[in-house]
Amino acid sequence: MDSPEQRRKRKRNLKPTTRLIPPVKSLVYFVFFFIFFYLLFKRHTLALNDVVSSSSLSSLSITTSFTSSYKGLKKFGQFSIQARVSFPDHVLLLVKKLDVGLGSDPVEFGVENRLECVYRSNGTGGQRGVDRLDVLSVDEYTDDRLIVRCPLLGNGKGKGRNFTEVSGLRRRGVMVGVGDDDKTNRWENLAYEAVLDGNTAVVFVKGISHRQDKESDPNQFTITAAQEVVRCVLPRSMAMHPEKARGVRATVSFRMPRVRGRSRRVVVPSVARIDTELGARSEKRELCACTMLWNQGRSIREWIMYHSWLGVEKWFIYDNNSDDEITDVIKNLNFEGYNVSRHVWPWIKTQEAGFSHCALRARSECNWVSFMDVDEFYYFPYNKGYSGQGSLKTLVSNYTNSSTIGEIRTSCHSFGPSGLTSRPRKGVMVGYTCRLQSPERHKSIIRPDALDTTLMNVVHHFHLKKGFTFMDLHQNVAVINHYKYQVWEVFRAKFYRRVATYVADWKDNQNEGSRDRAPGLGTEAIEPPDWRRQFCEVWDTGLRDFVLANLADVTNGVLPWDRDL
Repeated sequence: MDSPEQRRKRKRNLKPTTRLIPPVKSLVYFVFFFIFFYLLFKRHTLALNDVVSSSSLSSLSITTSFTSSYKGLKKFGQFSIQARVSFPDHVLLLVKKLDVGLGSDPVEFGVENRLECVYRSNGTGGQRGVDRLDVLSVDEYTDDRLIVRCPLLGNGKGKGRNFTEVSGLRRRGVMVGVGDDDKTNRWENLAYEAVLDGNTAVVFVKGISHRQDKESDPNQFTITAAQEVVRCVLPRSMAMHPEKARGVRATVSFRMPRVRGRSRRVVVPSVARIDTELGARSEKRELCACTMLWNQGRSIREWIMYHSWLGVEKWFIYDNNSDDEITDVIKNLNFEGYNVSRHVWPWIKTQEAGFSHCALRARSECNWVSFMDVDEFYYFPYNKGYSGQGSLKTLVSNYTNSSTIGEIRTSCHSFGPSGLTSRPRKGVMVGYTCRLQSPERHKSIIRPDALDTTLMNVVHHFHLKKGFTFMDLHQNVAVINHYKYQVWEVFRAKFYRRVATYVADWKDNQNEGSRDRAPGLGTEAIEPPDWRRQFCEVWDTGLRDFVLANLADVTNGVLPWDRDL
């Protein structure tokens, strides 16, 4: 039996061992919980990024592929879909770039790298699904936004489902574009552009005015409106700090006429965000030109080179959804020293509004702006002081300091196919030489600072401020050769869509006898009998002879634009 002293000694020897056990357990628990929380934190960090990017697509069966391709998402960049607009032949997405490292060419980024539109299915029986199609095109819209055009799917398309909504964008199996709002706006009723102008915002709206050349009743609106161009007074905070207005969405509302003693206010859907930077503040050019076009890449080289020779110094090209080589042609022209700017204008049937937008843009850059189409060419028939290089610029400069002249109007002669059946090799000025005898309408060169604040215009001439008036150029001084009725293969393209707001499309059975239509032409793109001989009353070779004498190479007769025709 142990003595008391031995038992006390044994207890003293056991105490260190007993004290070592708790620290070992704590260390094991600490390591376990550290690994657990690390894995949990890592998992939720990835999930958080996915939720921010794809919350609006939670009902689609694509979340898994999106999560597994997170590294690819960082490589390709991200978009946020700000708005969707449904047009007759496509769906337009206004897309904000969340990652600026997307490459300098949006066209190459979209098409060559298989950017796809993702569609939501409204399936029957509560079933939902997705489908995908390649984008039609991608275009630069503003510094931080792109335009993506998606095919428009009808009922019964897309694997038997009704795919009516474009829900997102995907690239190489990775979702790169989503949005918080799945609503699709209709192009016929929409506020689509907004520009800061002093202490007001000029908002461009579709669907509030249905009559041409008529200012809306200000009693019906909270702001004054004219031809779907609306001027809104800025809130005091924005008026004092205009930079705060940039990117702010502008919405228009108006009161409907009273019915049974009651009236209601209608808010127009809006995708318009205020742009605060239109024109560059620099020394003004004397003469600029503005046009709106669709698929005229083969035509603008001749038009720009000739009028540059006459004195036009800068060009504003409003591109209305072209899908030809227009961007390459403009790049080449700028490389050759022509000052041409392309402005994406995706809004159809809005030519008047586009010209009002251009007038605001040009006001700080140009003393005079010519509004004309790419098939219209100035000509000085009797050489009354305006026959040589720079003659058009010389003409307008005589009125730059006038206190009364704000617009110069020139009559147009409409030319026909002139017996041709294919595009003239040397261009329209040399190729078409037969026209109608009487002039049709006129086109204008305007002073932007002389325009009325409503910016009201009828396609090619504007309303002027009080105190300003227009001047008609006599036909002995200048005319415009309008190559309106060209060979059938060219004219047929006009059946696609008219750009003017109040002009019926060719296929519409409206105003068939008006001057907006070709006489005797129906509503189908079928070549009339003997088209090549029509609209030929007077043979007129004046501009042809002038061009060959002044612009052709004296050694071989080649014109400056020959290589692209």
